[in-house]
Amino acid sequence: MNKQTEIEAAVLRRLLKHLDDNKSVQNIDLMNLAGFCRNCLSKWYMAEAEQQGVKVDYDEAREFVYGEPYDTWKAKYQPEATAEQLAAFNAKPKSDK
Repeated sequence: MNKQTEIEAAVLRRLLKHLDDNKSVQNIDLMNLAGFCRNCLSKWYMAEAEQQGVKVDYDEAREFVYGEPYDTWKAKYQPEATAEQLAAFNAKPKSDK
């Protein structure tokens, strides 16, 4: 592994730890503010694994990002979105990225 790859891997680990340490930041808030969320990271992880010839399904990718099965994380940390969060989410232009 070259230094650039090591740095990028360390940054991803740091981002995932930061998200794990800040579970109160909801995915919808991330989507509204930054245009991506933990589920997006999971999809990106899955897509990049496929590019490298590694089969990772969505549940495995989400467990990597969330640090536990998604349904478990969701039950413990994700309340229903508020009307304000949903309104902000629905007002944003959607992209396929």
